[in-house]
Amino acid sequence: MDPQKAQAVVDWETPTCVKDIQAFIGFANFYQRFVQAFSKVVAPLIALVQKDVLFQWTEDCQKAYDLLKKWFTTAPILAHFDPTKEIIVETHASDWVSAGILSQYSVNNILRPVAFFSKKRSAQEVNYKIYDKELLAIIRAFEEWQPELEGSAFPIKVITDYQNLEYFMSAKQLFRRQARWSEFLSRFNFKIVYRPGKQGAKPDALTRQSRDP
Repeated sequence: MDPQKAQAVVDWETPTCVKDIQAFIGFANFYQRFVQAFSKVVAPLIALVQKDVLFQWTEDCQKAYDLLKKWFTTAPILAHFDPTKEIIVETHASDWVSAGILSQYSVNNILRPVAFFSKKRSAQEVNYKIYDKELLAIIRAFEEWQPELEGSAFPIKVITDYQNLEYFMSAKQLFRRQARWSEFLSRFNFKIVYRPGKQGAKPDALTRQSRDP
């Protein structure tokens, strides 16, 4: 796996408002089980999102933020890729960003992240319809992790919060761009699975952490 597998987290910009810190905390909460004293470490950040509290980024906030980012990009949170295990790819699209998380189950049947990615759209891609934006997030994820995904020992489970994509590979009528994407995806053994957005906000948080133009 490429050393840049956690670059999307490494590049996460320092929060400048409550909305930014809420996205970061939401992302962090998914992995708190791997972090000792998580509640103590995250406390300065939690304090920033309380009602009627002035947003003031202190030295304690920066220390907590830096420590959590370090933990997200190293063991024990980030797992090594194992080609003999099932692969789960979660994707999400915002208006400006495609994001994804590649995960695998541990021996204790706990889903652990292997890699993260987040990529801003081009000016042309920003104008895509929501269907194509969500589909592009899957394309970008498969491009990012192509060496790991090709020849997978098990069908790759691709999780999206956009239900219409479940039937993309069996669609009979496709636009030229979609047909090109379908040809690329045909190299892989995968199944798209719909999961409502409220049940999976991890990649959603990665799209929110990038500053919109």
